[in-house]
Amino acid sequence: MDLLTIGQIINTTLVFATALIFASLGGIFSEKSGVTNLGLEGFMVFGAFAAGIGAHYAQEAGMGGTTSAWMGVLLAIVLGVLVSLIHAVASITFKADQIISGIVINFLAAGSTLYLVKLLFEGSGDSPLVQGFSKFNVPFLENIPLLGEAFFKNVYPTTYLAILFVFLTYYIMFKTPFGLRLRSVGEHPSAADTVGVKVRRYRYVAVMISGALAAIGGAAITLTTTGTFSHNTVSGQGYIAIAAMIFGKWNPIGAFGAAVFFGFSQAIRNYVQLFEWSQSIPQEIIFMLPYLLTIIVLVAAVGRSSAPSALGEPYDPGKR
Repeated sequence: MDLLTIGQIINTTLVFATALIFASLGGIFSEKSGVTNLGLEGFMVFGAFAAGIGAHYAQEAGMGGTTSAWMGVLLAIVLGVLVSLIHAVASITFKADQIISGIVINFLAAGSTLYLVKLLFEGSGDSPLVQGFSKFNVPFLENIPLLGEAFFKNVYPTTYLAILFVFLTYYIMFKTPFGLRLRSVGEHPSAADTVGVKVRRYRYVAVMISGALAAIGGAAITLTTTGTFSHNTVSGQGYIAIAAMIFGKWNPIGAFGAAVFFGFSQAIRNYVQLFEWSQSIPQEIIFMLPYLLTIIVLVAAVGRSSAPSALGEPYDPGKR
């Protein structure tokens, strides 16, 4: 395998990892505050739907491809935040089972978005094809052997944005008073409440951030690799993002590494046919590889990852 192919595989890996990075970071915000979030899949579906619809109507209004794509991202963020409030109200205010609430979000997303697409586009199961984000090259850096092909040539802006958010999330979570308080309500909410930290308020904010970031992840899929929204646009990547979050031990850097690992498992499908030994492997096995690795990683992570102490526990001020 030459350097060019290796660089292309790395480049494709980052493309597939981008959505997982955004969603896993969103999961970290929510679960660090103590709210279990299995609704990442649903938030991604809503984000992918909003991005496709928003970009389509923006282009219909005469906006250029890049501008309409960013409008799609903006609409995805708004819808992601609004839908996340359903999970927040159920989990925080009404103290419902957080796992069930997340699953309900996923079913709601799958059903409602497909219905709305059919309603808006005369029974079609897909939204119209949109231009989305265009790939670009970084001048001078694109000519560096291997690194240029991998990181600076034919890249999407969303990939760089995802990497930026990894470091931004790490800084917010571990270097700011907001991050300290957010982590405190996920570890010892009673103690945090005693010193004046508004537990419910921080959990609400965390879940809303989670919805926004996961929705951006869904939007990134629609506006880069597919160009349209359908019922299988996300295809379980929200669950893979949950696995990345757990495997990364609820740390932004760790989640990034896990997302890249899962992104590689998806990218390799496009290149595995280059090898002679792959001809005897059924295509179904190759396409199930990301999901198989997700199960293996989750099994391996059991007992090794330390979740926030109060994760999944509704906070009751009367039981301090």
